[in-house]
Amino acid sequence: MTAVSLAISKKPGDGSEHVESCQIGLPAAMEISVAFPQATPASTFPPMKFDYYLSDDLLNHEEKALRKKVREMMEKEVAPIMVEYCEKAEFPIHVIPKFAELNVVGGTIEGYGCPGLSFTSLAIALMEIARVDASFASFMMAQSVLALPSIALYGSEEQKLKYLPSMAQLNTTSCWALTEPNYGSDASSLGMTATKVNGGWILDGQKRWAGNCTFADLLIIFARNTNTNKINGFIVKKEAAGLKITKIQNKIGVRIMQNGDIMLKKVFVPDEDWLPNVHSFDQVNQMLPIVRIMAAWVAIGISTGVYDMCYRYMNERKQFGAPLAAFQISQEKLVRMLGNIQAMFLLGWRVCKLYETGKMTLGHASIAKAWITRTARKTVSLGRELLGGNGLLTDFLVGKAFCDLEAIFTYDGTYEINSLVTGREITGFESFKPYLLPKASRM
Repeated sequence: MTAVSLAISKKPGDGSEHVESCQIGLPAAMEISVAFPQATPASTFPPMKFDYYLSDDLLNHEEKALRKKVREMMEKEVAPIMVEYCEKAEFPIHVIPKFAELNVVGGTIEGYGCPGLSFTSLAIALMEIARVDASFASFMMAQSVLALPSIALYGSEEQKLKYLPSMAQLNTTSCWALTEPNYGSDASSLGMTATKVNGGWILDGQKRWAGNCTFADLLIIFARNTNTNKINGFIVKKEAAGLKITKIQNKIGVRIMQNGDIMLKKVFVPDEDWLPNVHSFDQVNQMLPIVRIMAAWVAIGISTGVYDMCYRYMNERKQFGAPLAAFQISQEKLVRMLGNIQAMFLLGWRVCKLYETGKMTLGHASIAKAWITRTARKTVSLGRELLGGNGLLTDFLVGKAFCDLEAIFTYDGTYEINSLVTGREITGFESFKPYLLPKASRM
């Protein structure tokens, strides 16, 4: 039984009513399998049904084996607990070793204990993680697509040897902090400052939305050099004096992912933790196409999980004497979802191949992220419709995935920003800032 407090009594003298405390017993919630026995909840994850165009044929042996290994781990270890941790908005730290065993962290980085995967392998792994839960895919992106590559690309040899092996084994967790309260899409204008002092740097400012930051052992922080006005990068330890991290509350999506606010007040960073090869925002910008492609694959993964859930639900749930799968309107929506997934997968696969052959441009990555996440939104929305009232419950995946996808649609570049990046590439005109005509032309 659970209890709530409620009582109504008369105030002496004026006869008015007020509420006092008392205990009323309420029955505990039924297990979902008892409350709704006609369909299987997502804790027992549905079999894969989305691969209508046999996408495995596009993958090599390594990519197929990794896809299978990641899928099995997620269905066994994460699916049974994701509703619980979504409701609590907490990250299950005890599952982290299971991700280390996948040998995915570090992605395409070679050496230093990293797996040296193909770009496509990393994308497929993130898709399979997101198929079950997007928060865990976001956790892996922060560690493997952002934090580790920042050190691998822009760190010294000493930093690589010191940090990368432990990070690749997830013995050291990390976050990547670029966004600030006043600078989101306009990230290159960031306001956090880094002032050179004897033996190191003093960092002052605030970051927002950094994933993993509430439990990360180290933070990759970008700040503006007060001498050069250029962007520099730093490795900040969680125990640094003057560092304060608080969790962002009340999210509707990626609730398991721990996003936070980071406050740095005169935080000293020794010279050994300054990233020597970050000289401007150009270095940060080189990482954005990679993370945008991977965010697109997370959206593909969310869509595949929703489709698989809907496919099973439509065959289990009966109304008017027949399975929902037997009705024309249900079939039409399933087919629309299925078609979207085939198109998203093929576009994602193609942009991976462009990257692997050195032909991918910033515009290629941006249109992939923009179009795939927008199409995924439509796909998951159809799934929400198919499940009716149960589409609102985290127990049946779709409602949770619907909210999770809203975060993916926005992070790593909004639809609008990514569209403008590709628009600049194809037209030659930059249109990020409002174009103001001369006063005479506006009269």
